[in-house]
Amino acid sequence: MRSSLPSFVEDLGQGIHAIDTGYQRERLAAAYLLLHGGRAAFVDTGTHHAVPRLLATLDALGVARSAVDWVIPTHVHLDHAGGAGRLMRELPAARLLVHPRGARHLIDPRRLWQSALGVYGADEMERSYGTLVGVPAERVQTSHDGMTVSLAGRELLVADTPGHARHHHCLWDAASRGWFTGDTFGLSYRELDGERGPWILPTTTPIQFDPPALRRSVERLLSFDPAWMYLTHFGRVGDVARLGALQLELLQRMVELGRAEQRAPDRHAALRHGLLALYTDSLAEHGCRLDAAAIAGLLAMDIELNAQGIAVWLDR
Repeated sequence: MRSSLPSFVEDLGQGIHAIDTGYQRERLAAAYLLLHGGRAAFVDTGTHHAVPRLLATLDALGVARSAVDWVIPTHVHLDHAGGAGRLMRELPAARLLVHPRGARHLIDPRRLWQSALGVYGADEMERSYGTLVGVPAERVQTSHDGMTVSLAGRELLVADTPGHARHHHCLWDAASRGWFTGDTFGLSYRELDGERGPWILPTTTPIQFDPPALRRSVERLLSFDPAWMYLTHFGRVGDVARLGALQLELLQRMVELGRAEQRAPDRHAALRHGLLALYTDSLAEHGCRLDAAAIAGLLAMDIELNAQGIAVWLDR
């Protein structure tokens, strides 16, 4: 019997549930559970620490663990895929669908761990991400651009979407006319919603930020005329054409900032300062009611990571 949903789950209709993974804070990172014809798929998993929430969602909905056919990380960054190995241990019938550039990192996550360790440090890695568990190679399937994945006859189209990372794909669900976007379509936190609705910004997390590729990927998503974007950070957003235009405008301005500060004596500090000013000004135009200090606090991690990613791109 189905029980009431946990507070961290939102029923979005059409068989789609957004699960707040609890990463860092509430309403920062989501995973999605898609149900159709008695079968289920997860899109993104959150970290190792998020897996109990994903399993609790299945239990609350009365979905057997053996009914999950797919676990599909949009890419292998740990806030999206860090829990994949632990989750797969609990789902006996599931296959893991991953971008071909990311598959080896989820089969043997030691290099992925070391790469993230260099960015975050040991204490933060344990606090935020926990243990990484490898997925048996025979349970891993790699995606390719244009392939379709069937969930009891409901087809999901896979699109290769580089720009944020070279190991990124997005999923088009024609039934809901929505994309599961991972990080390709940016970040949109509910606390920053303003008079015009949601606000959005690109994410340029190191180390594979590629502005022209990201622009092409965003334009490709928009070409489907979607009704919804299912963001990992955070939740479902509509008004997609406006948000796409805003994201591409901010992407261009972030690129211009990077080039302007490329030879600054303290480039990292200059990039952080410039990004905060850019976002604060954009949010003021958007009608966000938060003051500058609150915006700086809410976006602190993203500004730090975006500055790092822009610097890696400039050096490349």
